[in-house]
Amino acid sequence: MSQSNKEICVTIDDLPFQQNGTTSTEMQSYYTQKLLKKLSAEKISAIGFVNENKLETDGKINPAKLELLKLWLESGMELGNHTYSHKGLHNSTVSEFEADILKGETQIKPMIKKAGGQLRYFRHPYLHTGRSLEIKDSVNNFLRENGYKIAPVTIDNSEWIYAFSYQKALLAGDSLLMKKIAKDYIPYMIDKVRFYEKQSEKLFGRNIKHILLIHSNALNADYIDLLLSQIEKEGYNFISLEEALKDKVYLLPDVFTGRAGISWMDRWALAQGKKKDFFAGEPRISSWISEYSGYDE
Repeated sequence: MSQSNKEICVTIDDLPFQQNGTTSTEMQSYYTQKLLKKLSAEKISAIGFVNENKLETDGKINPAKLELLKLWLESGMELGNHTYSHKGLHNSTVSEFEADILKGETQIKPMIKKAGGQLRYFRHPYLHTGRSLEIKDSVNNFLRENGYKIAPVTIDNSEWIYAFSYQKALLAGDSLLMKKIAKDYIPYMIDKVRFYEKQSEKLFGRNIKHILLIHSNALNADYIDLLLSQIEKEGYNFISLEEALKDKVYLLPDVFTGRAGISWMDRWALAQGKKKDFFAGEPRISSWISEYSGYDE
């Protein structure tokens, strides 16, 4: 496949800001503007998935947090629903989960409509989509009835662990460690892109229109321009989620009911009956990142 045919969509979760509890509203505004400026400079049509509980301060909507979402729309980006409280489907009843979906559109639905758009996409927290086909079908039907399309992920990763580490170093005032973390982060992400590109070739004989998952955080505000330029060097053009979903691969049924929240690439591989060796060689976070963060994959 010629490099010019490679396409990827950037999706960003946990808006308005991932590390909400350890970042002031003022700094969230600073990082949001920095992130959006870099996305706009690269002419990226990204979509941000919102947890509306992050809009609250002391249980009430904080107007300054709402302004952060308006900045996304004013920058030409799209917003999607990521539930109100980042509730995982595996740890709640279907009715609880569906209520959290509806609660998660209270602010963004009218905001998007006022801006001339439409709330179209939903992303499952933790990529947990149901432990049984019955639960899966029930939620999928609910989403369809409420005008939502599911936003899959083909390039999943542990960027969130790097972001947690970066935030930890930031709070400690350790700028050298922050740079070291970022220096490890970028090649890790490129290795992930290359890995899933190869998986796509093995599964479908071509490189599909990919959907990348990252989060709204200080790490990406500071380094997303470098990440995007490196992805471009791999031969990728950036497209919208709407454009990505035109790839017929996304018409394939998702029948995965396992405990993990895995990429759609892995789901399709399992549906094809691929065994453990097919998944060998997936890039892992550096051991020192795991040790520093206290998280493992």
